[in-house]
Amino acid sequence: MTVHAMNRCSRSSLRPWRVLGGTALLAVSVVLAGTSLNGQGTSKPRPSKPGAPLRTAWGDPDLQGIWTNTTTTPMQRPDELAGKSVLTDAERTERDRENNTKRYVDQKPKQGETGTYNQFWFERGASSTQTSLIVDPPDGKFPAMTDAGKTRYDTQVAHRKAHPADSWLDRNPYDRCITRGMPGAMLPGFYNHNYQVLQTKDYVAILVEMIHDARIIPLDGRPHLSERNRSWLGSSRGRWEGDTLVVETKNVTDKLFEHGTGTLVAFGTGKTMTITERFRRVSADELDYQFTVSDPTVYTKPFTISTPMVKTDGPIFEYACHEGNHAMVGILNAERTAEKDAAAKGK
Repeated sequence: MTVHAMNRCSRSSLRPWRVLGGTALLAVSVVLAGTSLNGQGTSKPRPSKPGAPLRTAWGDPDLQGIWTNTTTTPMQRPDELAGKSVLTDAERTERDRENNTKRYVDQKPKQGETGTYNQFWFERGASSTQTSLIVDPPDGKFPAMTDAGKTRYDTQVAHRKAHPADSWLDRNPYDRCITRGMPGAMLPGFYNHNYQVLQTKDYVAILVEMIHDARIIPLDGRPHLSERNRSWLGSSRGRWEGDTLVVETKNVTDKLFEHGTGTLVAFGTGKTMTITERFRRVSADELDYQFTVSDPTVYTKPFTISTPMVKTDGPIFEYACHEGNHAMVGILNAERTAEKDAAAKGK
């Protein structure tokens, strides 16, 4: 288990502080304020014809609310389900029963690990009828990596394995409480995968509870930032295609890497990666959310992930990732101690 097993707080353990007083939502509020003062701010959904999507006061589909994509559906389709993209309700129920039987066993801490969670901390949810979050390619698997991408990935994995903690820079940004980056910030996991969507006529803002990321997406047709301006979340630009919000993200930093998502966030993919997200409200309580990743220098073809979101009760909590956190200091001290012991033994 990586360091984040010890230095993160789940919704179960957080004090009841709303993130409304935090820096992340302050930034969102500043951007939204310019339009809300002109009568274009957030509002209650406007009634529409039966079967039609809810609308904002200015007529756009209303995506606002607090949503969660928590699920136990695996990223890639299990081999035993090859050729099967959808489960029946009975099959889904049985898989949940099997998963729960295997899962709900408290684990004892292991020597050398920074911590081991028991089930009190997890918010895994249940599986959907999808057999994998990957819906394209049709086999539900990541596409093959290019030769260049595989070489770069293997080289950096080997380096991280040989140098797990020369310094804090050898730990990924998730371990360091910085971010999961894109597209990791929009993926389900073990807890805190909740999102608050706010809208004006000119912006959509998404507040991510996990590690307190805030995405501010312009809708006014402005170009992407220069390629010189790279960031953890990249440069996102949105547009409406009918009732679907389409968001294109580029310029993600190539310093991003994250364990636990297979090759989704491969080492150094940011420079040539484009992420195209699609948000569509299909009912009062559900968003159809999917995104396509295209990176021709790393993957032989694009792939698409579908992870629907459902309404959840709030609030969004502050994610005090570093509060009282001794994990990073402990990891680095332990590595230095191991090096001294090895040197004393002449290794």
